[in-house]
Amino acid sequence: MIDAREPASNRRVWGVAGLVEAISQSLAERFSVVVVGGEITGFTRAASGHCYFCLKDADGQSASMRCAMFRRAAAMLDFSPGEGLLVEVRGRVAVYEPRGELQFVVEAMRRAGAGSLYEQFLKLRARLAAEGLFDAASKRALPVHPRRIGVITSAAGAALHDVLTALARRAPHVEVVVYPSPVQGAEAPPALVQALRTANARAEVDVLLLVRGGGSLEDLWAFNDERVVRAVASSALPVVCGVGHETDVSLCDLAADLRAPTPTAAAELAAPARDALLQQLAALERGLALRLDHRLQSLGQRLDRLALRLARPSDALARQRRRLELLAQRAAAAPGRRLELHRQRLEHLGPRQQRAAAELLRRHAVRLDGLQARLQALDPQHVLARGYAWLDDGRGGAITSVQALQPGADVRAVLVDGSAELRVLGVVPSPQG
Repeated sequence: MIDAREPASNRRVWGVAGLVEAISQSLAERFSVVVVGGEITGFTRAASGHCYFCLKDADGQSASMRCAMFRRAAAMLDFSPGEGLLVEVRGRVAVYEPRGELQFVVEAMRRAGAGSLYEQFLKLRARLAAEGLFDAASKRALPVHPRRIGVITSAAGAALHDVLTALARRAPHVEVVVYPSPVQGAEAPPALVQALRTANARAEVDVLLLVRGGGSLEDLWAFNDERVVRAVASSALPVVCGVGHETDVSLCDLAADLRAPTPTAAAELAAPARDALLQQLAALERGLALRLDHRLQSLGQRLDRLALRLARPSDALARQRRRLELLAQRAAAAPGRRLELHRQRLEHLGPRQQRAAAELLRRHAVRLDGLQARLQALDPQHVLARGYAWLDDGRGGAITSVQALQPGADVRAVLVDGSAELRVLGVVPSPQG
């Protein structure tokens, strides 16, 4: 409290810069060079090469301290600092005078291990990966031309604004459905799971964007919650996850069908650019027009050729008339030619027929001579002429054995020049008989 009764001449009034400078000098005298161990959070590297981050206790204490590591010191590091890394830093405590904030100026840094949150992240990632939640084979392709896109994020966050701006610029024809949910804090995981379930139950969108802006590992921890990761992996709708900045990787990024480096990139990956689609349609239209024009020209040329053929029917009639005349000539000449061919054939066949007939008569004459000789050889008269006779019973039946004769029987003997009536006086059988 300021005592108004105290004379102003007895009071010392500090200027802001003076007080800050005095505090800075006191801190420099009290903490000239100290070593502090803790977990890195909110790490960023500026374009100038300076590094800025906060250092907090790895045991979960809420205290944190802003740190600055300038380019010269950062260039001496033999590793890349990152979110959740447990380090030991050496430097001095100072006051950033433009804002009057306490900061620790880091002059050297060495790795001390992984922080507790980062260690949890690694263990959970290994366990879920072993279950197959991050397998590339389970990733689904996004719809090529979505008609409606769902966005799960905080309604008051910058990520929603970035997504809506990107979609309005890139694909204004695509409708957007927002499923609001906290994206930070203890209430964020169950709310995100519920938003995913609601979107899948309604099935009113073609693809889901799960997005939020950048932050520290603690800020993004809701997207490393096992419940949220499993909800993303089991979603029936394709999910594009765009959490934090390009260097931030959450477990939801690994479980989603597609990871986007930023919320804006998630919107660009989910919806094709309208201008590019219009250019493709224009190119297809030009191609169709060229093909149609080529087809019409081809048909026009064909029609012209047919028209020329139809324009002079007398030519067609003349061709048909000439063809008929040629056929008539061939028909008139055909009988005479056929007769001539038959005449020539007959002339050729006449001598052959005569020769064949003479040869046939000769063969028959030879055969007849042979038959006559055989017949003469078998003629009984020839046998009788050699002094033989044959007997019959008077009725024409030949007697060929003495068995047919009886003494006193009358027989007739036929000789070469006549016959005689005989009577059997006796029968003497042959001894061999």
